Amino acid sequence: MSVTVRTLTKPEFAAALDDVARLRIAVFRDWPYLYDGDLEYERPYLQAYLDSPDALVVGAWDGPRLVGVSTAAPMEDHAEELGAPLKALGHELTDVYYCAESVLLPEYRGRGIGHAFFDAREGKARELGRHYMAFCSVKRPDDHPMRPAEARTNDAFWAGRGYAPLPGVHATFSWRDIGAPAETVKTLQVWFRKL
Repeated sequence: MSVTVRTLTKPEFAAALDDVARLRIAVFRDWPYLYDGDLEYERPYLQAYLDSPDALVVGAWDGPRLVGVSTAAPMEDHAEELGAPLKALGHELTDVYYCAESVLLPEYRGRGIGHAFFDAREGKARELGRHYMAFCSVKRPDDHPMRPAEARTNDAFWAGRGYAPLPGVHATFSWRDIGAPAETVKTLQVWFRKL
């Protein structure tokens, strides 16, 4: 299986927006996100990447099939609640490039695609003169009833890329969990790296 990873132009992303949305919905349905998403929520969320001049969308294709996508944007162009913890620490948001998400179908994991996603996002941050990278990971209790027995985190992968969780620094974001009647607030751990 040969996978091609490349940055999408704005018109390419606009044309693939629903495919990206469906991929996000499928991957984020799994642990630890448990996201019960739909296209009506996804479309305006993804529109922010079209609206941000310095946003980045990187896709992974197996032939014509989109199998993974990774996004990033200047911190000040992203959700205010995600930048607030960094601002509270005294960081200028204009110094930070935010890695919003990387989603990849399970059968394509472990092939270096995640590294290619991070390489592209870090490269864009450097090109923009940003000094820091940040992202958030969802925190769920170890005894959560939907936690799979074989669940593992990406912490070792992220640490290997030079990222570290900021102790005690959390953001919050809301989405609807599988089977839930409404959105609930989730706690997210903020990870950070100096470029």
